[in-house]
Amino acid sequence: MLRALFFIAVLGLAAGGAVWLADHPGWVSLEWGGVRVDTSVAFLLGVVAFIAVAAALVYRFWIFLWRTPGRWKWAWRAKRRQRGYQALTRGMVAVAAGDAEEARRQAKRADGLLDEPPLTMLVSAQAAQMKGDDKAAGTFFQAMMERPETEFLGLRGLLNQAIKRGDKKEALALARRAYRLQPKSEWVAANMFDLQTQTGQWLDARVTCDDLQRRKLIDKAETRRRKAILSYQLSLEVKRSGASEDALKHLNEANKLAPDFIPGVADLARRWVAGGKTGKAEKIILEAWAHEPHPALVEPFWEASEAVDGLDRVRATEKLTQRNPNHPESHLALARASLEARLWGEARRHLETALATPPVDAQAPGVAAGPSARVCRMMAELEERENDDSVRAREWLMRASHAHDDPAWVCDDCGNAIGEWSAVCGKCENFDSFSWRTPPSIAGLRDDRAGAAGPVALPPESVEAG
Repeated sequence: MLRALFFIAVLGLAAGGAVWLADHPGWVSLEWGGVRVDTSVAFLLGVVAFIAVAAALVYRFWIFLWRTPGRWKWAWRAKRRQRGYQALTRGMVAVAAGDAEEARRQAKRADGLLDEPPLTMLVSAQAAQMKGDDKAAGTFFQAMMERPETEFLGLRGLLNQAIKRGDKKEALALARRAYRLQPKSEWVAANMFDLQTQTGQWLDARVTCDDLQRRKLIDKAETRRRKAILSYQLSLEVKRSGASEDALKHLNEANKLAPDFIPGVADLARRWVAGGKTGKAEKIILEAWAHEPHPALVEPFWEASEAVDGLDRVRATEKLTQRNPNHPESHLALARASLEARLWGEARRHLETALATPPVDAQAPGVAAGPSARVCRMMAELEERENDDSVRAREWLMRASHAHDDPAWVCDDCGNAIGEWSAVCGKCENFDSFSWRTPPSIAGLRDDRAGAAGPVALPPESVEAG
């Protein structure tokens, strides 16, 4: 609509101009080179307009002729670039499909068509990796590191190669360089933290942990948990070097950050008992037991309570278990103390309660894991010591041989079970992956075996002593 109005306006102006010239014709005289020309103003304006239009057409034609070779060259390059990008796309599809030979062929074709090595080096490196040629892939990654736009990708490729071959020193150096380039990359940060913990660089890991929280890559609760474990590891490290005061400082920090961290609580309690601070030792153990009862806390609490004989230990254990009276570990702790005090009735009552309320499998909430071998062994000890009934004791030991394994520190990632807690899993090398629970895979195997063939008697040497 606006264009139509504009056209009508221009046409009206042109018509008005023509009418005005007709009403005011005027005359123009031109004398040049002995020739005189007399004409009207309207005719002169028409001649000037014609010459201007002709000159414009000649100029446009000359520009067309001058630009034509460049346009042909640009069109040829565009078509070549299009074929190159098509080859690059096919190479990426081949990588995703696992076709190493096709990926290599398309990467080579794209490299020849495109004058952009950064785009083709990654596909070439991935194709080499798929063929198992790590040396060639490393060459491509090294070349990528020399270009600012692909430096991070090259570092990532070399970092993965170093991790794959187990060269943690080289991997950590590459991770630090990648972290400087992309500090907000969660992948880089996680790998650098894992490598620092795997190589025992606990202080560096703490710095990384603070940096991760500052960049909001981990939340505050996870930061406190990680720093507590790192402080505990630092305490073990400086303790081996003989710096006991520094070790106690790190233990205190670990307990403040994570009061429910069992290894740290048990170690700190023993240090305070040794230093005469039995009240502080009792307090932290009672707080930890209220959150998560653990057998490793029983003896340190006895030491803090100065319970040396059986009855003193029973009283101390009663005080401890009041913080979580219905937990199976509370009944087992009381049963253990009662056995030492020769209180057979109390020991039996708590053991029977533990048998009636077996622990729950942490990987299957709400599903009872069944009585553990530890409870069965304690019942065998009770029958032997109270009634001198070797037959009943042997029955309980036989039951222990195919009962569920005792709770242990089990890696939540790979299922590796160990007796003593470790910051890093020795199998999958993940940090802080252990939780105290019944090993579910072994428990399930024993359930299947018992269901299919009934109680199975294992060789005597396989039965653990109580």
